[in-house]
Amino acid sequence: MIRIALLLLGCALQSVCMAQGSGPRPVEGDVVVKNFRFTSNEVLPELRLHYRTLGKLERDAKGQARNAVLIMHGTGGSGAQFLRADFADRLFRAGGLLDATKYFIVLPDGIGHGKSSKPSDGLRAKFPRYGYVDMIQAQHRLLQELKVDHLRLVMGTSMGGMHTWLWGELYPQYMDALMPLASLPGQISGRNRVWRRVVIDAIRNDPLWQQGNYKEQPPSVRTAQEMLFLMGSNPVLRQQQMPTLQRSDEVLDEYVAEALKTTDANDILYQVSASQDYAPAPGLEKIRAPLVAINFADDLINPPELQILERETKRVPGGKAIVVPFSAETAGHGTHTLAKVWEQHLAALLQQTERR
Repeated sequence: MIRIALLLLGCALQSVCMAQGSGPRPVEGDVVVKNFRFTSNEVLPELRLHYRTLGKLERDAKGQARNAVLIMHGTGGSGAQFLRADFADRLFRAGGLLDATKYFIVLPDGIGHGKSSKPSDGLRAKFPRYGYVDMIQAQHRLLQELKVDHLRLVMGTSMGGMHTWLWGELYPQYMDALMPLASLPGQISGRNRVWRRVVIDAIRNDPLWQQGNYKEQPPSVRTAQEMLFLMGSNPVLRQQQMPTLQRSDEVLDEYVAEALKTTDANDILYQVSASQDYAPAPGLEKIRAPLVAINFADDLINPPELQILERETKRVPGGKAIVVPFSAETAGHGTHTLAKVWEQHLAALLQQTERR
């Protein structure tokens, strides 16, 4: 039961994700960018960008990288979430669509996430206010340091899906293909904004938050985790997992107790607030690489009734929108990490964009 809860927005409980995955072991490293300037004009003297890679980088006759794949995680997660069995054992295995013996796979920890620089490292509320554009520019710097000048594929889940849209706009010649999962190409609004505001307001209005200078984690962190749990799955699955009042409380309390072991109030506040600059709609026509956007009919965060995905994807040259129907195999928003549900669409995209 807790397995599905961990799929939420990014599988923030990294140790659990790592334990479940049995795919190829990654190489981990850090890149330190000196005097990184954020879009807010704030400067961080040293920005640490943590990453994991699998496979070896290959180049074509012109010296350009030809087999690099960038995969970006969701809010509160890290690159470790893609090492879980549901993802790595299907995609990165020998013979898989992203076979790590053929591809060079880059799994970065975004700013404010995982082992990259974040408020809880020491700066707390003095950490620069970062947005999605900052996170993508930092990823671009990371790839430059790794000598990756071109990407075979850019893909991501949830927040990483939103980053995928922006990657296509900001660096339109950088990739062969794009696949955003569990995201919409429009500004955060409506119910999607409401649940984020609940998390943000709960922390900021908590007297024990103390403007970020707390000595112990404020109680509002529990509210934040409960909201993440609520948004992450579909009602049918939740009812199966939690058929009685008592069992509902037990499952929720179990999830929250585990999450609180690694959650920091400032980190989660920054993570949820980072979507404030996400507004890809005006620039969708800038995207040049073929794009396949995949959402799920039982996704509470990106409900299909809005029709935003279908409408806006039509503006992308070579864009295609797919909404996977509800089934016994889907798990709401968290389906983005269940590769067996959507890997056939990835296979088609890779075949379509294969270099001849």
